[in-house]
Amino acid sequence: MKQTHIDPLYLGAANEIATLLKANGVVDADAAKIAGEFTTPPKVELGHLAFPTFQYAKLLGKKPPELAQELASVVSKGGFFQDAKAAGPYLNLFISSRTLGECAVIPALAGAAFKIPQMAMGPVMVEYSQPNTHKELHVGHMRNLCLGNALVRLLKMSGRPVVATTFPGDVGTHVAKCLWYLYYKVKYNQPGQTEKPEDGKKGQWLGRLYSQAHNLLEDEKGTPQEEVNREQLTAILKQLEAKNGVFYDLWEETRAWSVDLMQQLYSWADVKFDVEYWESDVDSASVAWAKKLFAESKLQESQGAIGVDLEDLKLGFCMLLKSDGNGLYATKDLELARRKFEQYKPSQNIVVVDVRQELHFKQVFAVLSKIGMSSEAERCFHLKYNFVELPDGAMSSRKGNIVPIMDLIDTMKAHVIETYLKRYKNEWEASYIGDVADMVAQGAIKYGMNVMDPNKKIVFKMEDWLKLDGESGPYIQYSHARICSLLEKILVDLSGTVKYELLTESVEVELMLKLAQFSKVIETCAQGLKTSTLCGYLYDTAKLFNVFYHDCPIGKLDDKDHQKARLALAKATGAVLKEGLAVLGIPAPIRM
Repeated sequence: MKQTHIDPLYLGAANEIATLLKANGVVDADAAKIAGEFTTPPKVELGHLAFPTFQYAKLLGKKPPELAQELASVVSKGGFFQDAKAAGPYLNLFISSRTLGECAVIPALAGAAFKIPQMAMGPVMVEYSQPNTHKELHVGHMRNLCLGNALVRLLKMSGRPVVATTFPGDVGTHVAKCLWYLYYKVKYNQPGQTEKPEDGKKGQWLGRLYSQAHNLLEDEKGTPQEEVNREQLTAILKQLEAKNGVFYDLWEETRAWSVDLMQQLYSWADVKFDVEYWESDVDSASVAWAKKLFAESKLQESQGAIGVDLEDLKLGFCMLLKSDGNGLYATKDLELARRKFEQYKPSQNIVVVDVRQELHFKQVFAVLSKIGMSSEAERCFHLKYNFVELPDGAMSSRKGNIVPIMDLIDTMKAHVIETYLKRYKNEWEASYIGDVADMVAQGAIKYGMNVMDPNKKIVFKMEDWLKLDGESGPYIQYSHARICSLLEKILVDLSGTVKYELLTESVEVELMLKLAQFSKVIETCAQGLKTSTLCGYLYDTAKLFNVFYHDCPIGKLDDKDHQKARLALAKATGAVLKEGLAVLGIPAPIRM
């Protein structure tokens, strides 16, 4: 997939190099291609950009160091480039501060750096956040939610059209277990009801009942009660399938409680879906489609079950219909994929689901190909991620050893107020203190869930995620707030001419170079589906700004032109941090 946007700095440098290469005999030197080849030297003192000469030297029949030396000797200095030096096979380029200001600071201040043109292509469909109803939402669910939401925002920022979707599970054995406990043990809406939910927290209550139901059913295995329980659960499932009866009515009522809880979380996290699919919507249709495919000889029978033999791909037998005629998760995911491609014709179908489902999706995508949807199968991608654990081990909704997400949010907000914000009690309005605490909690959770590579486990430690002096969302938010405070204290009109050539300190140059990388980082992250790379970039930018803030005085600077240039650089940095945080779904407070 070609790059949608090239930053002015990289494009400008690439045009200069392309001209030199053409003069050297490379007639088809392409600036857009060259722009993607630049690397960054390990230290700013060694160069601002490094251009590898390997492939071009081969075209010219020269050795790479020889070509690098030749190019260094003819680079025009004093304009776009300030200097150029050969470093083995690399041409290390030094860019003038004025050029850096024009290519990095000005676009950030004007907002042009964040307006990447949209590509003409089919939408990228991102399916994420597939929580189960009748279970309590906990901190582990947030990895999927935060990763998927950031991915949607990232792809949009990169210029790709996106359709965000979700596929919650609202049918199945887990629902039957919860309804069984609610009806037979709690006796909901019956004489002798043992407990009632707290107003506004029915969804959370339902999740706790599910854990109690699962544990009780496990405890009663091997006892005379086990057979009774099994018969009752079977009866519940039959009513749900028939969409009729007291348990179906109970399902409709309690499902709404879970949906309300989901919406509370989505509202807090500022998550919006373009389309919602539900397991209950595709359940019957998926079975009907599997039967149709079997009638068309596209599926095979094995020991009474119906599915697809994937042994040639070393994926075993993918069962789609059990011997009793009922479907499975794979059956529903096939129907879901069919609907997505029929309704939206996505250029890519990304499914964000944890690593435990790796074999499942390999089978589903392989079955798509086997039944004649190979083009669609090639556009499907399972973005797998590892688990979130507590310091003392894994979480489990069944066992009840979880951290409920809505409770966690309240706890985090209280911690932020007590630790950081109570000193502003007489300066800020109480409502604003609460708003900032809420934003910091979002920064902590969303950054913490995105900063790790999806393949790695996350250990959730609330205090570490909320710290202001290390790699965390709140640290980046605090850096943005510091910039806002600086601009509020030093009122300088930044319009008109800014003498960026005065920004010659090493940290000033390095910070401008960092800002110039924003769109390239966005594109790299979008191509690799890596939100963690963006997290690292924002942390490095915030850290670099704080060095600049410490080493380069602004308020006491006598040279007003230099002061203006430094303020412009600070404001541009704030804009980049704000936009980058927004891609992760994180708000940027102006005071902290």
